[in-house]
Amino acid sequence: MQPIDWLIVIGYLVLTMGLGLYTSRQTLSGRTDLFVGVRSLSWWLVGTSMAATTFSVDTPLYIAGVVGSRGISGNWEWWCFGFAHVLMIAVFARLWRRAEIVTDAELTELRYGGQAAAVLRGTKAFLFAVPMNCIGIGYVVLAMTKVIDVLQMWQGFGLDPAIDNLKLWSVLSIGALVLLYAGFSSLWNVVVTDFFQFFLALFGSLMVAIASVNATGGMRSLLAQFTDRPEMLSFIPAGNSSGLGLGGAIAAISSSTFLGYMMLQWWSFRRSDGGGEFIQQLAATKTEAEAEKAAWLFSFLHYGVRTWPWIISALAAFVLYPILPDRELGYPLLMVDTLPPILLGIAVVSLLAAFLSTVSTLVNWGATYLANDLYKRFVSPRATPGELVFIGRLASLLIVLIGGVAAFVSPDIATLFRLAIAVGTGPGLVLILRWFWWRINAASELAAIISGFVIGALTSISPAFIIPDFGQRLLVITLATALVWVSVLLITPPESEETLDRFYAKIRPAGWGWRSQRQRTGLRPLQNLALDGQRLVAALLLLFGGMFSIGGFLLMRSLIGWIALVLAVGGGAWLRHLNKQPLFPISRPGTEDG
Repeated sequence: MQPIDWLIVIGYLVLTMGLGLYTSRQTLSGRTDLFVGVRSLSWWLVGTSMAATTFSVDTPLYIAGVVGSRGISGNWEWWCFGFAHVLMIAVFARLWRRAEIVTDAELTELRYGGQAAAVLRGTKAFLFAVPMNCIGIGYVVLAMTKVIDVLQMWQGFGLDPAIDNLKLWSVLSIGALVLLYAGFSSLWNVVVTDFFQFFLALFGSLMVAIASVNATGGMRSLLAQFTDRPEMLSFIPAGNSSGLGLGGAIAAISSSTFLGYMMLQWWSFRRSDGGGEFIQQLAATKTEAEAEKAAWLFSFLHYGVRTWPWIISALAAFVLYPILPDRELGYPLLMVDTLPPILLGIAVVSLLAAFLSTVSTLVNWGATYLANDLYKRFVSPRATPGELVFIGRLASLLIVLIGGVAAFVSPDIATLFRLAIAVGTGPGLVLILRWFWWRINAASELAAIISGFVIGALTSISPAFIIPDFGQRLLVITLATALVWVSVLLITPPESEETLDRFYAKIRPAGWGWRSQRQRTGLRPLQNLALDGQRLVAALLLLFGGMFSIGGFLLMRSLIGWIALVLAVGGGAWLRHLNKQPLFPISRPGTEDG
């Protein structure tokens, strides 16, 4: 990097830190809410912030590694979560906003009662805030260390890679940066800065994609490099080359792993009902309708807009660096080798923006769990806002330290990403059923959370139990966890009628699972599951059709582009029609069951 590039990076950091510290003073003076932004945020702001949360410096590096080793179809490892995100849009976004909570852990004491609910809330708060969240922070920080390594920043200060541990220096400096920025920000600051950082990061990714394609001689020249390897351009790893241009099978993705992505991972994962860091953002929207719009905007930006610049860059990196040992380094190498001064500085700033937007949300989310669901709930129920802010600061320090350790000891981003999925797999079905079936109790959810975490960790990192094939690992975790939580459900009593009636009156979910509560409360559901099911199918056609139509045309596969476009337009028209339908068009007995 030239001096002008470093000036651009330093200028961005000074501006960003100044905004964070200014907003921090607003938080401490009581003019803004640290955790939910006084529930007044607009859908377009929240939706963009949600997209920025999942758009970090690790993502283009991770995709470069996935595409370089397994082809485009390897992206189903994260594309499959589109099913869960559409489920969030069609079914759960309004329910979460109606709950008026701060974190998904807080929902436990709305849905359940007694000591078991309190234990569940505390357990979830700790597991989600520390081990699970810190794994996520770990692969984000690890990606930033790789970028620093490619930029040779420490060599510029005279450090010798053969003597000094440059990774340690990188982790320490990144941790200090995170604490300065994320540790002193409210949700309001996180969301507002995310809005600008998302588009800055998107601009940077487009620059890298264009420059890298030009470096290969243009798109036709780039695609011609894969004539003898059509499987690299396949959208799905199935069958031989077809008229749809789907390509052939990829040995690096076993059929069991692909089936695990498509049929297990998205609904068995702990975010199957939309839970996680998104809940804090959805809870901050003005209304239920705005929460649903925010979820839609996130999905559009996450899958339709961001996907293809990264994939195009990954294909270019595969061509330009054919013998690169660490495929994840392909993306930062493209930046350094293809961008001229000034543009390189802007690209580095875009990665910094992506990094800060994600890590600030994760740190704020984890601190919220520890302050709201552990400290306030179990230590100091009458804690003042200022006291909670102070506890949140201490929690941020703990989270950043553990996340830094995870980054330091991990070899690559993909390993941490799959570990995060494994330890979060298992409880997904319970989390879905708790909204629609009265019999799910706190003990069964607690059993699912703990057993899924333990089994996921053992099968991922313990030499005695590790399962190399990821699809088989997901299947074992899901089945073993189900055996545990179903057994616990059968031997423990249900929640009290008072608790169930309170939850139903607050959320008003549909379905056969709440017949008794509807009869006792006399309240009609505010949901129609039959209509939501149709909206789910239409939204899937719109989302994935739109995503693959863009990819088809970019990769010059016109047939698949047009077919996907027709599916997207049809799904969009169907969804628009469904959204105009009344909740219950015909009032008759049984209609309210959804």
